[in-house]
Amino acid sequence: MTVGYSDETAGTPLSGDGIRDVVKKVLIAPADGWEGWCMRLFELAPAGHTPRHRHDWPHINVVLGGAGALHVDGVDHALRAGAYAYVPAGALHQFAAADDQGLSFVCIVPAEGDV
Repeated sequence: MTVGYSDETAGTPLSGDGIRDVVKKVLIAPADGWEGWCMRLFELAPAGHTPRHRHDWPHINVVLGGAGALHVDGVDHALRAGAYAYVPAGALHQFAAADDQGLSFVCIVPAEGDV
C-alpha cells in the first residue's frame, strides 16, 4: 500500500523538442505494487505545454487544477479542474496550460508508457 502527498513528491523537469515548463512526478508505479501501470502527475506552468506527439499506448487523465487545452487528432478540448479524458493509443495529442494559469493533471499509462 502507498499513501503520499503530491506536494511532497519530488518532480523531474522535462526538456526536449516541443516541451515548455513541464514537471513530472511519478506517484504510483510497479515498484509500489501496481503491476503493469503507472500514475504520474504533470504540472505545467502558465503557457507551458507537452510536445505534440503520439505513441503506442493509451492514457487516462484527470485535471486537478488550472486551465488549458488538450489537443487530440486535430481538435482542441478546453480543460479545467474536474475534466477527464481518455487518449487512445496512436492519437496525436498535446496538453497546454492557459497563458494566465498553470495546469495540473494525473496521467495513468501502462508501465511501458512511463518514458
